[in-house]
Amino acid sequence: MKCKICNNETNFKFKAKVLSKYPVKYYHCDECDFLQTESPFWLDEAYSSSINIEDTGIIARNIGFSKKMTTLLYVLFNTKSNYLDYGGGTGLFTRLMRDIGFEYYWHDPYTQNLFSRGFEYDNQDIKAISTFESFEHFVTPMKDIDKMLKITDNIIFSTNILPYPIPKPDEWWYYGLSHGQHVSFYSVDSLNYIANYFNINFYT
Repeated sequence: MKCKICNNETNFKFKAKVLSKYPVKYYHCDECDFLQTESPFWLDEAYSSSINIEDTGIIARNIGFSKKMTTLLYVLFNTKSNYLDYGGGTGLFTRLMRDIGFEYYWHDPYTQNLFSRGFEYDNQDIKAISTFESFEHFVTPMKDIDKMLKITDNIIFSTNILPYPIPKPDEWWYYGLSHGQHVSFYSVDSLNYIANYFNINFYT
């Protein structure tokens, strides 16, 4: 199986049970240290609800991200610019940022916008994108990142870094085996590879 980041051959790493019923193979790339699942045939079932049952911290997480993002935008960017939450889910984060006073817009082709109606992205000039806890969901990460970079070259994101040594299936909660939505796992090396490929800088 080819690596979805650098296109080199991957090695079978382990098999794990996803959604409590599907035996799924995981493959690791020695070249860029990226871990991926086999082609994720189970995603329709995994996304039958856009908010998975395991996501018990969704409100607190969005409030926390809004506080951190506010500080970041005040320090590094123009507070009067337009910003976009890519993969914005229900629109909660966009709503929080607009309530703080930022010109924030929402985009997510897979989830209904519940909290930020009227503020959908419509080719506005965007200074920076936020995309929290979405990279691990990307089936074709290089294509998704390329789409974002066509909007702006500033992407502020969160994901859990793949530990070393690579944990077994029962040793790392971030595999998300019970909800089946996490299919891509990044190391610092794989994120640096992505940055170099697109000729941008990566900071962590």
